[in-house]
Amino acid sequence: MHLHILGVCGTFMGGIAAIAKQAGFRVTGCDANVYPPMSDQLSALGIELIEGYGADQLHLAPDLWVIGNVVSRGNPLMEAILDRGDRYLSGPQWLAEQVLFGKWVLAVAGTHGKTTTSSMLAWILKFAGRSPGFLIGGIAPDLKVSACSSASECFVIEADEYDTAFFDKRSKFVHYRPKTVILNNLEFDHADIFDDLAAIERQFHHFVRSVPAVGRIIVNGRDAVLKRVLAQGCWTPLEEFGVMAGWEAGDPDGEGTFEIAWQGRALGRLKWAQAGEVNRLNAIAAIAAARHVGVDPEVAIEALSRFSGVQRRLELKGSVRGVRVYDDFAHHPTAIRETIAGLRQRHRDGRILAVFEPRSNTLKKGVMKDALPGSFVGTDRTYIYSAGLSWDAESVFAPLAAGVCCEANLEVLVAAVVAEARNGDQILVMSNGGFGGIHQKLLAALAGN
Repeated sequence: MHLHILGVCGTFMGGIAAIAKQAGFRVTGCDANVYPPMSDQLSALGIELIEGYGADQLHLAPDLWVIGNVVSRGNPLMEAILDRGDRYLSGPQWLAEQVLFGKWVLAVAGTHGKTTTSSMLAWILKFAGRSPGFLIGGIAPDLKVSACSSASECFVIEADEYDTAFFDKRSKFVHYRPKTVILNNLEFDHADIFDDLAAIERQFHHFVRSVPAVGRIIVNGRDAVLKRVLAQGCWTPLEEFGVMAGWEAGDPDGEGTFEIAWQGRALGRLKWAQAGEVNRLNAIAAIAAARHVGVDPEVAIEALSRFSGVQRRLELKGSVRGVRVYDDFAHHPTAIRETIAGLRQRHRDGRILAVFEPRSNTLKKGVMKDALPGSFVGTDRTYIYSAGLSWDAESVFAPLAAGVCCEANLEVLVAAVVAEARNGDQILVMSNGGFGGIHQKLLAALAGN
């Protein structure tokens, strides 16, 4: 059976392509924007990529068109598919019907930490010999790919609240029917599809309604918004994390080792290379979810002690003349603040030079822009790439005074960062896109090339 996937280079749809290819389908795909790491992963799998959405792709005559949520009405290929009356499905519906049905689905949801927590959980299950299938919005070196199929009963999925497709405006995660759920946190985001936080809470309520009574919901006990969601109705046993009555992560010692406890009972100490309190919370949530599917917490702790992290999550891209360049996916004010805090914990000496691209649909619209300056207070210097914004970056970031540089020209921005950088500095690049290959531009400029 031949699938042609529209929007194939998104992390989710690219994961579907990988899973379908492994399952024996013939897979091709198209997209308007192609950049690593997903483009590299698809090429390695031998999946043919077509640039753009030309209607001439109808000649491929696939058995099924699988439609990503990046596609909207007016897209020339989609219009041609509709006019011809071809069969099509959304990515989440295809996944639910062809892969997830009959599996023990472990789903990780929340505004922040989904990719990291999903990767931790899949790695724990793999380490424990459970050989899970998974679909995650990023690539963890320990897992090697962002998605894979498996004969195992377990399937770990990053459960995104973004909409399913132009013809199905429900959140993706309502399709997944999980048995184990992690609810990390909930804040307003995705202003392009949600009017307010209440609208997102309603989708999370629909998600909670799909979890069976024999399942388990692992929830952040500190999050007031998630408490509101659960107050709308919950029919599944709960386990809280981040609170004394549930799963706890202690404060790290000088070597970064911290204690993990369940209901006041110490289960072991975890020493690892990950930074920040958010990652400690991600860890205990993953351990709790793994326990529900039968993995002993001691085994999970040992697995995480060997966890290498996730690409684009405080990923070191290189070091030149004593200046380290990091890449991170942070694009929400809270995630930016926590990422900076995590890097500061890792490197208490030396300066942090933050380089940020406000690329998400939410920030491009100017929603939450006023919260951005406060997110960067932990840096020594902040550089904002202001091209394509509908709002004045210099005015918004004026509270940072001389500590900020706003620039619409990428080459000029790179030059400004390199001119400031000195031995011992950490350059933290944050964007949810490719950012014009800025990481390599910075490293090359630092090297004098």
